[in-house]
Amino acid sequence: MKVHEYQAKTLLREFGVAVPNGDVATTPAQAREVAQRLGGKVVVKAQVHAGGRGKGGGIKLADDPAGAEAVAKQILGMKLKTPQTPPEGIEVRSVLVEEASAIERELYLSITLDRARSTHVVMASEAGGMDIEEVAARTPEKILREWTHPALGLGDFQARRLAFGLGLTGEQLKQAVPLIRNLFALYLAKDCSLVEINPLVVTKDGRVFALDAKLNFDDNALYRHKEIVALRDVHEEDPLDVEASKHHLNYIKLDGNVGCMVNGAGLAMATMDIVKLAGGEPANFLDVGGGASPEQIENAFRILSSDPSVKAVFINVFGGILRVDRLAEGVIAAVRKLGLKLPVVLRAEGTNVEQGKKMLAESGLSLTMADNMWDGAQKAVAFAKGGRA
Repeated sequence: MKVHEYQAKTLLREFGVAVPNGDVATTPAQAREVAQRLGGKVVVKAQVHAGGRGKGGGIKLADDPAGAEAVAKQILGMKLKTPQTPPEGIEVRSVLVEEASAIERELYLSITLDRARSTHVVMASEAGGMDIEEVAARTPEKILREWTHPALGLGDFQARRLAFGLGLTGEQLKQAVPLIRNLFALYLAKDCSLVEINPLVVTKDGRVFALDAKLNFDDNALYRHKEIVALRDVHEEDPLDVEASKHHLNYIKLDGNVGCMVNGAGLAMATMDIVKLAGGEPANFLDVGGGASPEQIENAFRILSSDPSVKAVFINVFGGILRVDRLAEGVIAAVRKLGLKLPVVLRAEGTNVEQGKKMLAESGLSLTMADNMWDGAQKAVAFAKGGRA
């Protein structure tokens, strides 16, 4: 789960991480009021779940409250397009109005999970304000890393080593070390999957603070963070993703035209691979889970059929916890209730597979059975391309 920059900065303040003064506004008049309170030059920043906002015209300077109102009027309601948004862009519904800062240096700081080492890693770089992926590809030596101890966390010596590596000394070093430690405390306490400060700035008057902030949270831990769930903005998510989450389905939309319905994340990955191997492109990742009910299967079909890019559906299941006869019951009910017109290819193995196949064969529905994964993938791809299996 992602949150807006202004929400992330509220959390940073709670954990003692310095951020600029500012407030959120949803109308140009509110932007003017915030600018008046700040009493000087301000920055008006579009609040969307995407980076690259400045390049897309979503971040503008204003010299006074009237200017803040004017630029807020330009930004609010616009369809902001960046490399991280859908092609049609994202509508801006709010802006963050912050005091402008006289920046001397821009740095980079982030925390995430290093799966290869099975622990958290804190990364820092003097190349702040840039795309960190580009820095990693071209000048990887500019990225400093400190891996934390699973039980002891991040040591003071590690925070100092990162701060020294960023070229900070004296008073700036004294500010940076607790900032890094506090950021790590936030990361752990809120079950984040990513904390990214880009840029972390040093101002001309010697202050060190987070000019921008990005927080992502582990969805599996949200059950113990109701205060984080309350920050969710469904307008920033794909409508099909939102619908899937209501029914406890694991769904991610992709760019292809073969809709995939699978039970188990590993099988889902294998299904997407074999669809590509057969010359097609998966339209989604959809895991109905091991104990899917007929209602969940119906909702899964509804989500797949709501995507206009889906031209065929490939159901690929292994009946362990989810018995094949239970799957068949759900498929039959869903196809009949929804009046589904899309071609459906089904490959199933496992518990009660013969009973499930018999139910499907006797249903009278136009379903295409597959002998194995490869056969199913080929048939689904052929249907999606407008041919016959």
